[in-house]
Amino acid sequence: MMLRILKSLKTRINNKLNPRTELEVLRERGLIHGRNFNFFNSHIDYGHCWLVEIGDDVTITNSTILAHDASMKLQTGKSKIGKVKIGDRVFIGYNSVVLCNVRIGNNVIVAAGSIVTKDIPENSIVAGNPARIIGKTSEYIKKQKEFMKVKPVYDTYWPNKTDNQINQIKKELDNDFGYDE
Repeated sequence: MMLRILKSLKTRINNKLNPRTELEVLRERGLIHGRNFNFFNSHIDYGHCWLVEIGDDVTITNSTILAHDASMKLQTGKSKIGKVKIGDRVFIGYNSVVLCNVRIGNNVIVAAGSIVTKDIPENSIVAGNPARIIGKTSEYIKKQKEFMKVKPVYDTYWPNKTDNQINQIKKELDNDFGYDE
C-alpha cells in the first residue's frame, strides 16, 4: 500500500515537472484512438481508459466517457467495468455521457446532453436520457445539405470574423438559422 502511494506521488511530481497533455497521459495508460480524434474539454475514464477504444474521425465535445460504474462499490466492494468502443465518424455532442459496456457504431451522432446507456447501431442519431434513436445520420446529412442551398452559409472561420461580419450574421439570423465554418 505504501509503495503504491509513493509511486503515485512520484508520478504526480514528475507530471508537474514534465507536463503532458491529458490525451498523452491517457494514451500512455492504454487508451486506443484512431486518426483525426478531436477531444475538446472532455473526460475519458482515467482509471480504466485502457478499456476505451475510439475509431477514426471522432469528435467528443465537453463530454464524459466512463468504462466503470462504482455505484455499488460500497455494497459489493467492486466496481462494474466494461469496454467502450466508439466507431468511425462519430460525433458526441456537448455534455453527453457514455457509460461502460457500450458500443457505438460508425456514422453516429450523439446529441448534446445525451446519456448513452446501451449500444447504438451505425448510421444513427440518438438523443435524450437515456439516449434513444431519433433518426438516421444519412437522412440528417442529406436534409442539412438541402438546407444549405437556401439558408445563409458563412465561410470565415469563427476566430477570424470581423465585427462587421458578426453584425451581419446576427442580423441575418434574427429569425432563422444558417451554417458556419
